[in-house]
Amino acid sequence: MTDLRTVVVTGGSSGIGRAVAARFAADERARVFVTGRRKDRLDAVAAGSGVTGVVCDGTDPQAVARLAEQVGDRVDVLVNAAGGLAPTPEGGGLLEQWEAMYRLNVLTAVLTTDALRDRFTPGGSVISIGSIGAERRGGSYGAAKAALQAWNGFLSAELGPHGVSANVVSCGYIADTGFFQGAMTPERHASLVAETHDGRPGTPFDVAETVFFLASPGARHLTGQTIHVNGGAFTTR
Repeated sequence: MTDLRTVVVTGGSSGIGRAVAARFAADERARVFVTGRRKDRLDAVAAGSGVTGVVCDGTDPQAVARLAEQVGDRVDVLVNAAGGLAPTPEGGGLLEQWEAMYRLNVLTAVLTTDALRDRFTPGGSVISIGSIGAERRGGSYGAAKAALQAWNGFLSAELGPHGVSANVVSCGYIADTGFFQGAMTPERHASLVAETHDGRPGTPFDVAETVFFLASPGARHLTGQTIHVNGGAFTTR
């Protein structure tokens, strides 16, 4: 086929990013690149899935420039899924904690998007993975995700005249990821599920399907938006 879409998913070696990459890889009209810092994880994702793994630290401008060269001269979909709870550097304090969280959750998206910007095609999409923490109880992580949402509004205005949309998918509690780094307890799980209207946690599949829609022709007039995938956790019960 000559009309394959080129899709780039950062942080695509696990969790939500991996589910998103798998959803696009299942589409016969897409060739999918996934990025991450660990080659072994990328190799595991690429094995038998048809995706191409690229080792890339999204906080390194030189690394994202090399990524741009590897994906070629066009990008139809960019999914900024890299992020999460950044560890505080050894010996660091409050300043280092906030800086690390900002670098992982904001700069990875900003630098990757900038590196690929000249390759975006009309009708293309940039979709960034945000968090319910941007609007409540988020601490340094939530503040970083709030900054991501603010940047998305700017990005949408910049890319819109070129036919490219930019949106954020803001996730509530998503099970079956490594986000909580082993700290999830049955009590916390029950509390988070109790906040939803549908009585269940979200799944990486839920997010992947929303991302896939936002990159479809049916979503061309959706841009500059934050789409909440949280089972109704924000609204009054």
